[in-house]
Amino acid sequence: MKFVALLIPFVILLSMVKGQLVPAMFIFGDSIVDVGNNNDLVTLVKANFPPYGRDFAHHEPTGRFCNGKLAIDIIAEGLGFTDHQPAYMSDKANGEMLLIGVNFASAASGYYNATAILYNTFSLSQQLENYKDYKNKLTAITGKSNTSSIISNGIHLISSGSSDFLQNYYINPLLFTSYTPNMFSDILIESYDNFIQNLYELGARRIGVTTLPPLGCLPAAITAFGHGSNQCVARLNNNAISFNNKLNHRSQRLKRRFSKLKLVVLDIYSALYTIITKPDENGFAEVRRACCGTGLLETSILCNQHSIGTCSNASQYVFWDSFHPTEAANKILATNLSNSGSSLIQP
Repeated sequence: MKFVALLIPFVILLSMVKGQLVPAMFIFGDSIVDVGNNNDLVTLVKANFPPYGRDFAHHEPTGRFCNGKLAIDIIAEGLGFTDHQPAYMSDKANGEMLLIGVNFASAASGYYNATAILYNTFSLSQQLENYKDYKNKLTAITGKSNTSSIISNGIHLISSGSSDFLQNYYINPLLFTSYTPNMFSDILIESYDNFIQNLYELGARRIGVTTLPPLGCLPAAITAFGHGSNQCVARLNNNAISFNNKLNHRSQRLKRRFSKLKLVVLDIYSALYTIITKPDENGFAEVRRACCGTGLLETSILCNQHSIGTCSNASQYVFWDSFHPTEAANKILATNLSNSGSSLIQP
């Protein structure tokens, strides 16, 4: 055992003893993975009030855009973590908690920095700066060598791009009159490319990035862009598919450029689309309407404890608010994402 310990960095050995498959997780992106980084910001895009979190631990809101656990929480538990990675801007992100990684994600952010600026949230660029700050704090706690090991062996997950389209491009005349969806997605891909390169230069080696979901199937998107229909908006879905194809292609190019990089594209589009189009097979009764309020447009401050019509049993619904899945849907998504990202935990 002493010989083995000499070969394995202390933090990796410690994570093995604790039953974790990886030493740490680092999360970047938007509201799909935000666990409370927006709570203290002066922004309308937050979820630290009821009924958000009503099915979470202690039935309390945390800033998660869900009735309960996010897919990222369930993935962390599956990897053996007994605590969820804390929001970097929260009081929990200090001391030994930093050893398991942290969550930098901020709702209403995206690959396009101006999206976050529009809503006064943390852009990916700012999230990267927070990551650098985190590395300095971690080094002070565990030393440079252990920090390097935690970073290189930890999993970095990114979920971004949806807000760029739904909360900026589609509703911003300055953008959609200047760029076609194809041109705009090219801009986002370049930002993605730069972000991965920056992470790699900072020591990240295991990175998973989610595709865009079927944007045209989100309740708010159908309400806003469906022209009275209750069906998924094909135009929006086609834009998401086009972006996802570019994401896959660029990711392959990045892997060829950086031989030590493990980069996996996690297909959330197919998984969510299957749930939406085959709800009965997945145990759901409602797809078009979300649980909160009318379920047609409410999210963030519009989804509150006074919202009329909020359902009593969210497990029957695919969507909790008009943008975000319920915990029940997140459990299925987490299983799919974990399976497709299994290579990230292999030596």
